[in-house]
Amino acid sequence: MLSRTADSLFWMARYIERAENTARLLDVQRQAALLPNTFVVEGANYEQTLLSLVADTQNPSSIVSCLSGARENCRIVRGAINTEVWETVNATWLELQGILQDERWHRDATDLFDWVKHRSHLFRGIMIGTMLKDEAFHFMRLGTFIERADSTARILDARFSAQGLNGQGGDAASPHVEDRSDYYYWASVLRSVSALETYRRVYRDTITPRRVAELLIQRADMPRSLLACLNEVCANLSAVRSEPGGETERIAGRLRADLQYLRIDDRFEAEIHAFLTHFLSQTYALGVRVSYDYLGGAPR
Repeated sequence: MLSRTADSLFWMARYIERAENTARLLDVQRQAALLPNTFVVEGANYEQTLLSLVADTQNPSSIVSCLSGARENCRIVRGAINTEVWETVNATWLELQGILQDERWHRDATDLFDWVKHRSHLFRGIMIGTMLKDEAFHFMRLGTFIERADSTARILDARFSAQGLNGQGGDAASPHVEDRSDYYYWASVLRSVSALETYRRVYRDTITPRRVAELLIQRADMPRSLLACLNEVCANLSAVRSEPGGETERIAGRLRADLQYLRIDDRFEAEIHAFLTHFLSQTYALGVRVSYDYLGGAPR
């Protein structure tokens, strides 16, 4: 496959995943803003952040910019994908224009966030259900899971960097009255990655930050966990293996091993922020390496 085609496939999927993850991050902040005594970044304005990360065409990370980039890359590789995938991406872009023309969308953006997540799920479902499992498919999956790993780490680190585990020493059996806003914040974090019901099924206990970290870092059966993402990255790199890509596979494999054999215990509590910061830098480096070895250029 031509590197420029692989590049467009990789970034089409990555942009769609980024749009979904931006919606998830914004939804966490929306829910957190409703809680008493919740953590809010000093000087931040949710309304301004919302407009910037949803509708600002000058912001490359906004939802509108991501879906525009996805549509443009999809158009470029029209011959490498099927009609169903193209129609899904194109319809998503067109529908978004109609949504944003109505200025009422930002008064309660919940419906918009749900719509973005639904369209992203639809894209992946159609891709998995209709596309040939060839190199085009694997480059799209590779972009999806590198982006998802980055997003999950950022969602976790936003809280751990602010207050450590929970400001009260970790795994309390139940939240005290003064800790209740923190307890509900972690519930919103789990909800943002579609993991609240999974958490209750796995742990059958109150929500504690350490268990949230365990679930979203190390559970291979949790679809948005860091380990699950790296398992998919390694599998898809193996499927498109090439001579210059050996170092890329080694980097991804080492990152996966770090997650797989990580021990999340009392001693690790104070190190989670540093670990996630390192993971984010390694994920970025992995994306750079994929770009050089497979996509014929520097990352966007």
